[in-house]
Amino acid sequence: MAAMSGAESVRLDRWLWAARFFKTRRLAVDAIKGGKVDVDGVRAKPARAVRIGQRLVIHKGPQTFEVHVDGLSEQRGPAAQAQMLYTETPDSVRAREQQRESLRAASAAQPRPDHRPDRRDRQRLADFKRGGRH
Repeated sequence: MAAMSGAESVRLDRWLWAARFFKTRRLAVDAIKGGKVDVDGVRAKPARAVRIGQRLVIHKGPQTFEVHVDGLSEQRGPAAQAQMLYTETPDSVRAREQQRESLRAASAAQPRPDHRPDRRDRQRLADFKRGGRH
């Protein structure tokens, strides 16, 4: 696929933002500085140039994305356009699916109350949390 912008490379923080991995560039910069993004197996800096064909590993919360850069863009566009900027590896997709299933199974095992707390229940809970009468 051809590049979305005329440049041969784009700053890593801009590309992550344009590809919609992060909601703001500031969040992208913080993730990069925190060591959550690798470019071709090497820890990167926010101003690192990203080129078509490079492999990125992005750790975002409990999820890990392994993607290949297919296009470049410095501007954030619609989600459909952002998905054209990269291809996620099958192993990455499979690992995230397994993680999603295990989280779903863990949440299903949690006990659920019979009903929502009413006003009296909420007051008792608040008193208990404050260390008051119970």
